[in-house]
Amino acid sequence: MGIQGADQKNGPLPGVYRIDPEASRVRFRMRALFGLFPIKGTLSVAHGRIAVEEPESASTVEAVIPVDSFASGHAQRDRHVRSADYLDSALHPEIRFHGGDVRRADGEVTVHGELTVRGVARPVALTLSQVEADGSRLALQATAVVDRYEFGVTHAKGMTGRRLRIALDVVAVR
Repeated sequence: MGIQGADQKNGPLPGVYRIDPEASRVRFRMRALFGLFPIKGTLSVAHGRIAVEEPESASTVEAVIPVDSFASGHAQRDRHVRSADYLDSALHPEIRFHGGDVRRADGEVTVHGELTVRGVARPVALTLSQVEADGSRLALQATAVVDRYEFGVTHAKGMTGRRLRIALDVVAVR
């Protein structure tokens, strides 16, 4: 599952890699106040795994993101986003991703999977922008666009952006 081909010596070796929560982050960007105000922030990754397989298309990814790790640099907003109005961390403490359909086309590698937010699962495609393999360490960067309405997160339509641009920085080790 690499930007480099599986046949190149710098591609990841087949096997199971455990996501390192200390070295991995989910970053997001969106707009608020009718699109005038940018909001950036992060979420942490609690745990997960990447199984690199041969063929590459059989590789899988699983990740668990704690909702309480939502941080935008504004404590009041962060509490509100974690509340029942948005992510409802009391009833749904985790966001989950499970991907298992790796596709390579037109020079891009995508991992198609299912994202679960607030108990609602929807398809999401991660586009890998960088994959570095160094022995037992795998580092990757990926992006996705998530439509919050698809997950039932519809509070403050117009005031809060509908689509979030997500960037993942993941480090995993064998």
